[in-house]
Amino acid sequence: MDDLNVTITPAADKFVRRMLRFDGGPNSGLRLSVAPGGCSGLSAEFAVVDKPTASETVHETNGLRFFIDAQSKVLLQGVTMDFVETPTSAGLKFHDPKAVSTCGSHSAPSLDLHDHKH
Repeated sequence: MDDLNVTITPAADKFVRRMLRFDGGPNSGLRLSVAPGGCSGLSAEFAVVDKPTASETVHETNGLRFFIDAQSKVLLQGVTMDFVETPTSAGLKFHDPKAVSTCGSHSAPSLDLHDHKH
């Protein structure tokens, strides 16, 4: 994402495109809001919206638009966004190599992110 150092896997790209196609208009984007907290060190929400707020910047990659506030932009640096589907859940998952797990896991921490509409 231009000046935002986030890697988007093909599965996440496909999921975001599908969300924007079904829930958005021609200029819609994915609002991504991240804050400190949670097992991975981050908690987050996302929603398809028509336009960014005054405090958000637009980041585009491969034709996808993301609306991200300044705090989220800092927290997302170096993170990989993936889409994971299991028999019991489906959603975006963020892998943050900088985060230290606070939930007793010895593997690399990640953030499960499910669609939270405002």
